[in-house]
Amino acid sequence: MSANFQQYAKPGEVTPEITPSRLFDTPIKVPSRLLMGPGPVNAHPRVLAAQTLPLLGHMHPPFFSIMDEIQDGLRYLFQTSSKYVLLISGTGHAGMEAAIANMLEPGETIVVGNNGIWGQRVTDLSARFGGNVVSLETAAGSTLSLEEIKASLDQHKPAVLFLCQGESSTGAQQSLAGVAEACQEHGTVLIVDTVCSLGAVPFYGDAWGVDCMYSGSQKVISAPPGAAPFMLSERGLKKLLNRKMKVASYNFDLNLIGNYWGWFSKARQYHATAMGLGALGLKPFVESDADRLVSVNTIKVPEGVDWAAVVKNAMEKYNVEIAGGLGPTAGKVWRVGIMGYNAKLENVELVIAAFRDGLQQQGYLK
Repeated sequence: MSANFQQYAKPGEVTPEITPSRLFDTPIKVPSRLLMGPGPVNAHPRVLAAQTLPLLGHMHPPFFSIMDEIQDGLRYLFQTSSKYVLLISGTGHAGMEAAIANMLEPGETIVVGNNGIWGQRVTDLSARFGGNVVSLETAAGSTLSLEEIKASLDQHKPAVLFLCQGESSTGAQQSLAGVAEACQEHGTVLIVDTVCSLGAVPFYGDAWGVDCMYSGSQKVISAPPGAAPFMLSERGLKKLLNRKMKVASYNFDLNLIGNYWGWFSKARQYHATAMGLGALGLKPFVESDADRLVSVNTIKVPEGVDWAAVVKNAMEKYNVEIAGGLGPTAGKVWRVGIMGYNAKLENVELVIAAFRDGLQQQGYLK
């Protein structure tokens, strides 16, 4: 590894002295465990099998089809017809932060049902996002009555109410019956944490009038951690779109994530293009050899060439993804990644063949 880096070192640069660990060449040993705690749980064999399938680029048409199937599955899990369902990259905590970051604005009041660790977490998180937090507390192991919830709503008239359906730190299940109706009387958005309950106990998103909910993939769903199922109702979406300030979290801004999942009926944009070499008459975008990144080659799109058509041909005919420009280079370059496991001569030759064919179809090459 060090020798490979040294051949790309520029004059005067420091060369690596840290050698790779022998563990890099040693298979990972994972002991077999029966996971009977509050999560994660053992993944379903079908899930483990799916993880061995080849990777797809996040802008491939088959990837979008899989996303659509996931949304259909989430609607079944949530028992909702809402268009606004998706997976957030991250654990249940990511879902929690996304819910608070998007539904609560600085200075707004949130009433937090607090009967365990997750109410405490949301209390902390809400304060970090500038909310006026009212902690509606009850003893660990008990739950809040509808009367207690209504009294707090009447007193504080909050913008948001948070309840945890399954409090895994105590083993208590919070009833949601009648809560949404009470919230709607005050224009309050209802957020429900179902990380440890979704799939184990009934949850009816539409019938119960829940405005925002999230869960975790590593609990009852029996998948590895890293995905947080998420839903907004029409009322929840209205709260998001009527914000006075931008969502403080960029990674968890549902305006951005939702657009990728097709929430706002905008065409999904392909940032894909093709690569080329000097033999094809194509020129590098970065003029100086010394300044070029060896892992990502940026190639100028010649005048009169439809870069998107070249990309489409590469995908449909050769089953090869090539990326286009991004930001200041959008529509001006093709980006070709030569990195990691894919950095093989046969892969480079296939990409060149796809480019040659695409350019010939447009008359750029004879």
